[in-house]
Amino acid sequence: MELRQLEYFVAVADERNFTRAAERVHISQSGVSAQIRRLEREVGAELFDRSARTVTLTAAGEAALPHARAALAAAGAVGQAVSEVTGLIRGRLTVGMVIGCTITPLFDALAAFHGAHPGVEIALLEDSSDRLVDGVRTGRVDVALIGAAAAAPEGLESLTIISERLVAAVPAGHPLAASGTVSLSDLMAHPIVCMPPGTGLRKVFDQACAAQGLHPAIALQAGAADTLVDLVVRGLGVAVLSESMAAGHGDRLTALDLKDADIPALLALVWQSPHNPAVRELLVHSRRAFRAPDTP
Repeated sequence: MELRQLEYFVAVADERNFTRAAERVHISQSGVSAQIRRLEREVGAELFDRSARTVTLTAAGEAALPHARAALAAAGAVGQAVSEVTGLIRGRLTVGMVIGCTITPLFDALAAFHGAHPGVEIALLEDSSDRLVDGVRTGRVDVALIGAAAAAPEGLESLTIISERLVAAVPAGHPLAASGTVSLSDLMAHPIVCMPPGTGLRKVFDQACAAQGLHPAIALQAGAADTLVDLVVRGLGVAVLSESMAAGHGDRLTALDLKDADIPALLALVWQSPHNPAVRELLVHSRRAFRAPDTP
């Protein structure tokens, strides 16, 4: 039994798909399949049910998965222990970023980290906030920039980058444009254009509406603020954005305060293991790039 076989096994278990797993570990699908078959012969049981479109773990696979993760973590700890002694940081760092995010200080932090530690391979993964949080919890993602409602996900370490309120945004000439301040109920008569489920901003909006017993009509969804703005400018609805998103398009839209949406929308870095030296170093550069004070 080889560590690479366990790595491929964990990748397929996480991705539920041989093709995506192969892309993740940077080898061919046939190579992954062959190594998984070899591992199954060695343990004497099939680890995956391949009969459906989505690959699922068998009972044997479910039993083996936590031990495979532990073995890979232990192997990684050996290299980390040596790195602590020698001062060298090597390996791979997977960084997650919520879809549609254009927060350039994160890129500055990655560039500074790469310059200081060229021996670390950096992988950048774009996904919804919910999936990125799951990735951090399972160890598939080391650090992620995510959107959240009110507070960072429970059980994870975090560094809040932005905390701000939601606003409604409309083009010139819209019936609400002269209002200045509106309530969530005021929006219910209009089609809503907003981020999709799984994003922090959408979670804030959904929670605020639920607290008021409201059921908004979501007309259009997009993961990028620029797309939402383009749709609203063309008269397709009222956009629900964060304050900074709306401020960046003040020449095209009028931002309206939402007086009963008090839950703050957060943008935060989250991570699980402070013992990973690469994670610790990236956080140092991130705090510097975001001009946030260092924390213990």
